[in-house]
Amino acid sequence: MSLEHAILGFLDYRPLSGYDLKAMFEASVKHFWPADQSQIYRTLARLSDTGLTRIELVEQTDRPDRKVYHITDAGREELHRWLTGEPAPSCERIASLVQIFFAGGLSDDEVLSMLRRHAERNRSVLERLRAIPAHDKPHVIDASAKDKFFWMLTLDYGIKITETAQDWLEDVIARIELGEHGR
Repeated sequence: MSLEHAILGFLDYRPLSGYDLKAMFEASVKHFWPADQSQIYRTLARLSDTGLTRIELVEQTDRPDRKVYHITDAGREELHRWLTGEPAPSCERIASLVQIFFAGGLSDDEVLSMLRRHAERNRSVLERLRAIPAHDKPHVIDASAKDKFFWMLTLDYGIKITETAQDWLEDVIARIELGEHGR
């Protein structure tokens, strides 16, 4: 997935400013597709340059004019093409696995300390993901039940992946504590 397509997807719900888009990311997809403010603004500029969005300047008396982005017909066509096209290959970068890969030179205490930190972080992520449905999300767009169903599928995926990672970490910690790694 590209950031461009995520932005087009949000703009297909309604016109939004860059600030509003950042809030949308934070309130909805950040658990699997984070984006910082500068990435969003650079991408919005590119989308406007290519005609996939258009900018509406909204005058404000006490602040600079606000830029509100609208998806164009070409933007909707691109979003549809992407949604109905071949799935993009997924290549996740998992920094913690790189640390574990090279952990053979550490003492058992150092390895266990590292793994326990990873497990604690994972537990924290899992708690945050499990709490998402309980939170009021003022920035999430009112949408159809069908849209919300698909939104919740992505949350379910995040929870299941994180639970699996947690189970694996706990198993690895136990195996190292038992000395299965050949000291």
